[in-house]
Parts: sequence; structure tokens; C-alpha cells
Amino acid sequence: MNREIHHNENQLQQEAELFIRNCYSELGKTTDDMECRVEQVLDEINQSGSYIHSYEELVHGAKMAWRNSNRCIGRLFWNRLHVFDARDLDNEEMIFQALLNHIEFATNGGEIRPTITIFKQAEVGREPHLIWNHQLLRYAGYEMPNGDVIGDPSSIRFTKVCESLGWRGKGTSFDLLPIVIQCSGREPQVFELPKEVVLEVPIRHPELDLFHGEEVKWYAVPIISDMRLEIGGISYVAAPFNGWYMGTEIGARNLADEFRYNMLPRIAEAMGLDTTSSVSLWKDRALVELNVAVLHSFRECGVSIVDHHTAAQQFGAFQRNEHKEGRDVTGRWSWLIPPMSPATTDIFHSTFDDRILTPNFFHQPNPYR
Repeated sequence: MNREIHHNENQLQQEAELFIRNCYSELGKTTDDMECRVEQVLDEINQSGSYIHSYEELVHGAKMAWRNSNRCIGRLFWNRLHVFDARDLDNEEMIFQALLNHIEFATNGGEIRPTITIFKQAEVGREPHLIWNHQLLRYAGYEMPNGDVIGDPSSIRFTKVCESLGWRGKGTSFDLLPIVIQCSGREPQVFELPKEVVLEVPIRHPELDLFHGEEVKWYAVPIISDMRLEIGGISYVAAPFNGWYMGTEIGARNLADEFRYNMLPRIAEAMGLDTTSSVSLWKDRALVELNVAVLHSFRECGVSIVDHHTAAQQFGAFQRNEHKEGRDVTGRWSWLIPPMSPATTDIFHSTFDDRILTPNFFHQPNPYR
């Protein structure tokens, strides 16, 4: 899903016109309004090589990008996305404050609000503003001399980058990483997250002691911050966004994957399961109880979360809504099926067109590699 950030002028004009027509049609604008705006945009591209979205276009374009995200099961709520326009911010401190605002607004005391904050658009010949983090909230990973890892193994590389910039964590399994912001090609700056703005959920099973008293927790809001938003040929390389968690993202991936926190063996031990043979299905039984714990803990703390069966039903509602609007539903099957009991959902027995529509979110090169 990599695409070039900058388009030639003809390509930009084509993509801009297509977006304006689709956007204005969906917003119920008149034909005159649409044709007038198309003419304005094409003239702007002719004169400057680029164009500026109106706030209304930015908001609807961001919503369309979520709707077109082939790997997202939660698209039923695409039109509820809250959009913060931060395109005028031009220094690291202001951007950090906008990110804190995003975290607080999205968290909303646990009643998570889907949110995106959009910073300055990419321009030819100008270094963009960049957020180095994969997610605004993420736990550090420390590689020990003996090869063991404390914390999240997927964060080892970025943790080392943060340490090279002067940051020092506490060395626990759940140290929140700082935010790293780079503006206009300047040296990156590191910002520690105030703990009071980050809501974390202690993970506990309603009946079993799965962790032998060890602290296990997870942050409430997944805010992706390393993808590029593209709307009508214009790229926003810093545009962090969030929905809320599906339980299996934490319980069947983050805490369960062997290359992440790898908690299934210790949970199986705590449950007294026979781990000497896969015939006992110890991984499956441990996985179910870990996911029970995640869902129970989030709900007990009043934090929004959805189980994978409900999420699959919601995706079915999304498909029906889109068909009513005459729009094709694209999707990547391998991402849409939940990582736990996928065959119990309708998605497992479906096929999808993995065609990439725009507006959309795209992967982009990692700035610190």
C-alpha cells in the first residue's frame, strides 16, 4: 500500500477533480457548487502545482479514507469520525499539545471517540512535519544482554532510537514511550507523555489468576500515527487517527503473539494445562481466557471495546449500508477475519475485492530507519 507522495500536475488534477466530484455529491452539494469548486481547484493547481482543501473537504475526505480502509473491520462508524484541523501548526511544541488534545478528546473518560488530527500537507521541496511513533501510545521494549526482552519486542528498535535521543525509561514491562516529533527537517524532539492523559486498563480475569499476581495492563486507545492520509492527491504525512479496540487485538495479538508479550505459556501454567502436547489445545484454552480477561477488564473500567463477534456483525451492517448507497465494499480478507475463532463469523466465509480506493491511508517510509 505504498504510493508516491507527490504526483505530476496532470495526475494531481485528475485525482483532485475525482475527489471533489465524489465528495460534493455525497455532501449533497448542487451541480453549480461542484463545477465552481472543480474549476477553482484546477486553476489553483495550474498556478501553484498544488491546492488547499477546505475544512469541509478535509473532514469528509478523512471520513472517506476510513470508509475505504480495506484492513479495518470497524468501518460501520466511518461517518462518526471527529476531525481536528491542525494544518496551521508549525512547531514541535504546538504539535505535541495538539497530540495531547487528541489523546484526551479520544479517550473521553473511557467512552472512546473515533478521532483524527491532521497536520500540514506535504509540499514539493519542503521537508514535512513527521511523527516518528507507530502509535501515540505504545510500550517500550528493552533487549537484555542474554537475549531476553522486557516489555514489547515490537518496540525494541524505536526504544533504542528514543534512548539515543536522551530518553530513559524505567525498565518495566509497560513503560510508555515518549512522542518524537520532527518539523521541517530539524532535529527531532522528544516529549514525555504526562501519565494523567493516558488511560490504562489493568487486565484481570473475572475468576482466574492468570498472571501469578504480575501487573498486566494495556492502554485504552489505539492511535495509529505513522500512516499517510491521502485525499484527492494531497498527502498528509502526519495524521494520527483512532477508533476503539477490538478485544482480540490485545488478547489474541499484542499479549499473545510469540513475538510480542507471549503470555500464553504462563497463562497455561497458571491454569494447570498440559503444555507438553498440542493435542491438549492448551494454547486455545489459554487464548480464550486471556480474551475473556481483556473484555472483562475494559468493561469493568468503563472503557469502550468490542468483541470480535459483534465487530463482525457490525461489518455486515456496514456492507449493507454501502450497498444501499451504491458503493462497492473493498476489503482484505486476511485482515478482516478476527485472529480468534474466525470461522464463527460471516466474514470468514466471504470474499472481498482488495482494490485500493482513495481517499485512504497508506504506509510510508519510517523516518528513523
